[in-house]
Amino acid sequence: MPAFSSLRSFALAAVLALSGCAVLPGDVDRPVSHATVDPSTTTLGRIAAASVPPGAQALSGFRLLPEGDDAFEARIALIRRAEKSIDAQYYLIADDGTGRQFLRALADAARRGVRVRVLVDDLYTTRQDTLFAALSAQPGFEVRLFNPLPARSGGFAARVALSAHEFARINHRMHNKLLIVDGSFAVTGGRNIADEYFDRDDAAHFIDMDLLSSGPLVASLAALFDEFWNSPSSYPAHALIHADGAAEASALAALHADGAASADDTRPLASDGPLAAELAGGRLAQRFAPARLVADTPARIRDDAAQGDGPVMRAHLELLAAARSSVVFATPYFVPGPAGLATLRQARERGVRVSVLTNSLATTDEPLVHFGYARYRVGMLRLGVALHELVPVRAAPDNNDAQGEDHHGASLGRLHAKLMIVDGRWLSIGSMNMDRRSARSNTESAIVIDDPVLAGEVASFLASDRDAASYALRLGRRGKRVEWLDPGTKSVLDAEPRPFGGPGLKPRVASVFVSEELL
Repeated sequence: MPAFSSLRSFALAAVLALSGCAVLPGDVDRPVSHATVDPSTTTLGRIAAASVPPGAQALSGFRLLPEGDDAFEARIALIRRAEKSIDAQYYLIADDGTGRQFLRALADAARRGVRVRVLVDDLYTTRQDTLFAALSAQPGFEVRLFNPLPARSGGFAARVALSAHEFARINHRMHNKLLIVDGSFAVTGGRNIADEYFDRDDAAHFIDMDLLSSGPLVASLAALFDEFWNSPSSYPAHALIHADGAAEASALAALHADGAASADDTRPLASDGPLAAELAGGRLAQRFAPARLVADTPARIRDDAAQGDGPVMRAHLELLAAARSSVVFATPYFVPGPAGLATLRQARERGVRVSVLTNSLATTDEPLVHFGYARYRVGMLRLGVALHELVPVRAAPDNNDAQGEDHHGASLGRLHAKLMIVDGRWLSIGSMNMDRRSARSNTESAIVIDDPVLAGEVASFLASDRDAASYALRLGRRGKRVEWLDPGTKSVLDAEPRPFGGPGLKPRVASVFVSEELL
């Protein structure tokens, strides 16, 4: 699902003056609550402790989750073992097979007596109000919506249009992705909760990377979640949603009724995956290393707080400025802006090799942002930055599937991971795209790890896509036009690779007039 395409299109097309605009409730009761403080009394807490090698108690444990199946299995396996608390914070929990399976697992945990707190950005909650209200009415289960749109009814466009009088506020979104279970393990990274993020969609799938963490870093993540949860920008579902009891009961019954019969639930997840097996054995294989959390606070969504780059972008620019030998970026969107371009220039003057893997026009779900990036391509190539753009490849059917089913269908692969590797040692994994919206308008987070082994694993993951599945960009003979080297045919393209069906001219023209802060 496009992260911001509908909102960006609205920003261009709809500066509206509407009467009868909806308003948010003014006097909202937000009971304060906090994360689990003693995870050692839970099974997961004991597994986390048992997984720490001698002498590594001060370090945090990490496990990369590049594959969609493994990333979803990690979430479900942890949720099923929860005993005290589950905290989930997402930009998007879709109303599809994956989103509903995730919510069912949370509801089952709440029925076992686990406290469940779900915080979701409100932008894409269209037509989910009744279900969220029903879940929030269950004992031990609470849903809060972050920075909600005042209008609750209608489709996405109608809700945004009827909230246009507050566009300066609703333009700022909570883009975080976080799951914490029993204060012991956390899953962070680039994935939202929707089919396309876990290789379960027939139209498109995202190439992404998540991170399973344990140890001291989880406490930092839990404190960050509490800050968002208790923020004035987080509204309890019942304060916004007015659904009758019959509708809520029906929504909840439908959620559970489609569980056992759903094709999504019959896939081999959680019960027989490697991570679940390790949890059952009482130890989890992880790398232990020093790490730090870099994150925006919820106050950043206020207009007066969203001036200048946020802490995550600043941290990335500082890592780039400190690089001695090499920097590798992987990001769906790369709009460096003047400051980023200047930092790239300084790095190249120091002899630092810089490589960027991003989407091509043929694979991006945000053509408007792509054209914003295209403004900087010639300048970056002249600096000697190695640019790589993903080749549009339709996934082939999975002939090894035991049931002869194709879980990937003919889906189009798109880069969605947000990664940075510096000097083969420092690794950043988080939610932030390298664009101006992420830098200035959203709340984002990233984990920066000091470990050459993890950095090397991510570098290998990226190299497989960069070398075999991406165009290498170069300047033409006159140094003014970009050329694309096709990795398969070895041919040279002198025109922008077009997507299947191809976007029209409108996004390219529109990008000339749109501020980079909206890209």
